[in-house]
Amino acid sequence: MINTTITVPNKAGLHARAAAKLVATTSSFQSRILLGNGEKTVDGKSILSLMLLAAPQGSELNLELEGVDEQDALQAILDLIQERFGEE
Repeated sequence: MINTTITVPNKAGLHARAAAKLVATTSSFQSRILLGNGEKTVDGKSILSLMLLAAPQGSELNLELEGVDEQDALQAILDLIQERFGEE
């Protein structure tokens, strides 16, 4: 199991397009992926759940991964965040 914290970097935060890109990335892995903001924790493979986090730029989210490909999933998520979801 991997537990880490990520920061939402893009100006629009985790809005629909960014959430869709995140789901496209997370859905390609078998591992269970959860994201949370302290108040709620949601399925990282559900666009609706991610949208409910309402995470603006600078939000710190807890990221939990568990499964056979958790390390690869983590790297893919970190790459997506570093690229600012391809938006900037």
